Amino acid sequence: MRHVYQTKNTCSRSIEFDLNDGIVTNVKFNGGCMGNTKGVAALVEGMSAEEIIRRCKNIPCGFRGTSCPDQLALALEKALRTS
Repeated sequence: MRHVYQTKNTCSRSIEFDLNDGIVTNVKFNGGCMGNTKGVAALVEGMSAEEIIRRCKNIPCGFRGTSCPDQLALALEKALRTS
């Protein structure tokens, strides 16, 4: 199932991803630092949502208190709750 999450306090505006049977694929960050967001998307491809959350939650970016990886973790938590 395709999900779109509107990010908060990051350079990226939103995150799109597919979540099927707990596995994350086709992650796309809209906006943000292209190299970093494409790198994160490539690294999490095919991983379980739970593992991504474990690895990425609470990673800060400067003074923002969040980051693109942290926002992905929050998006996945929300998607798991609503699935």
